[in-house]
Amino acid sequence: MQKIAAIDVGLKRIGVALCLCAHIVSPQEAILRKNRDQAAREVDAFLREWNITCLVVGLPKGGSSEEEMQRRIEHFVGLLDFKGEIRYQDEYGSSVEAKEMMQGITRQKRDGKVDSMAAKVILERFLDGKRSGNG
Repeated sequence: MQKIAAIDVGLKRIGVALCLCAHIVSPQEAILRKNRDQAAREVDAFLREWNITCLVVGLPKGGSSEEEMQRRIEHFVGLLDFKGEIRYQDEYGSSVEAKEMMQGITRQKRDGKVDSMAAKVILERFLDGKRSGNG
């Protein structure tokens, strides 16, 4: 069974989610981003801790800053010391979907819960694509 993680790379926080068995995806505690190198070290440590074999990275498709964000995200992924498979997944609307899922559960604090829920949405989309033969 492949162990898969997803990250939603933001400027302040990196949302993280895991899929360790079947198609059960669970959001994890977000990584606070003080700087790129520190964030990359923490993502690497997370991937090692869970023995992740495939990393799914959210990439925004559409929108005025698509190219700039794609460049930043790909640069960040390049800082990782991860030797497994890296896949990119369209993350368009994942943060909005995550906020809707969490309404009434938590206030929109800046604690990273929404970021990790967005990573969960990204990973579920990736898994759905694999199941339907698009991944």
